[in-house]
Amino acid sequence: MEIQSAFNAGVQGFQKATDDANQAAASIASNITISPEDFGVGQENNANATEQNQTNGELSDLNQSIVDSRVAEFQAKASAEVIEAADDNLGTLLDVRV
Repeated sequence: MEIQSAFNAGVQGFQKATDDANQAAASIASNITISPEDFGVGQENNANATEQNQTNGELSDLNQSIVDSRVAEFQAKASAEVIEAADDNLGTLLDVRV
């Protein structure tokens, strides 16, 4: 494997993670429906909001979007480690030749 391809794989993985995180964030933002009445204090208001989200099927979509955002976070971390490893390998190769 060439060093350049390792850099490319890391950068492409990081770009995909960024795209996935943006999609998950947009999905979370679109699934949250809050009206001014939902900002009341008390358990009955929370129960009403939860029941409303469950009847609309939005709660499962919201959970999936949150999971997708965490997956994108781990993908970005892994891609950053790939880029760092490729950088270390390149530095080692340059040190040997100098």
